[in-house]
Amino acid sequence: MTSSHEQLYLRQLLAGKDFAKEVLGASHMQNFVYLVGDRNAGQCVVVDPAWAIDELVDIAAADGMTLVGALATHYHPDHIGGSLFGHNVEGLAQLMARNPCPVHVHKLERDGVVTVTGLSYNDVVGHESGDVIAVGDVGVELLHTPGHTPGSACFRVAGSLVSGDTLFLQGCGRVDLPGGDVDEMFRTLSQRLSTLPGETVVYPGHAYGGLKADLAALRRDNHYLQIDDLMRFRAAMTR
Repeated sequence: MTSSHEQLYLRQLLAGKDFAKEVLGASHMQNFVYLVGDRNAGQCVVVDPAWAIDELVDIAAADGMTLVGALATHYHPDHIGGSLFGHNVEGLAQLMARNPCPVHVHKLERDGVVTVTGLSYNDVVGHESGDVIAVGDVGVELLHTPGHTPGSACFRVAGSLVSGDTLFLQGCGRVDLPGGDVDEMFRTLSQRLSTLPGETVVYPGHAYGGLKADLAALRRDNHYLQIDDLMRFRAAMTR
């Protein structure tokens, strides 16, 4: 019998290091892409596919996994592809051409994903917070965590949290970009994520401060998780 730990497939891939080594801008942006799935079923999804799509599909295939879906934490081009600082970043559009599959996002992020990538609305599945995406027998729960963008989401699976640009090991996502909301970010950090167990392992969207850490350590060391007053949080985010 295979344990749930052995069944879970979870790979963290750093753009510019683990893949996309020759892609302009990839190493500078320090994006993480994740492959998450069920080893027994040989199925996985890719979280925030960008920078070098063929390489990501090939990595999954080399591990004996078939990509059956994509998950997007939010619509910014460094996470899903599109125009970024005058350069075109590969992403969901190229994935759909190579490996057609449903794209799962929070419902408030659906318009942004379609606009940035050029995908059809039929390609993008809009979810409510708490929805579970099945990958074989592994369930990936979507948590709505607005602040960085209106429909930003984290994905929770088997004691791990893929946090996108909501929470980094050092700091949290910016709120000064279009759609950012400092008050929502405060509520996300102080309320929406506050009920998660301390042993939850956080896998961030960028390598700002490291690869991963448990929430207990972040609550101890990440200044933004320690602020319990909205006015103080607003001041900290505008420095």
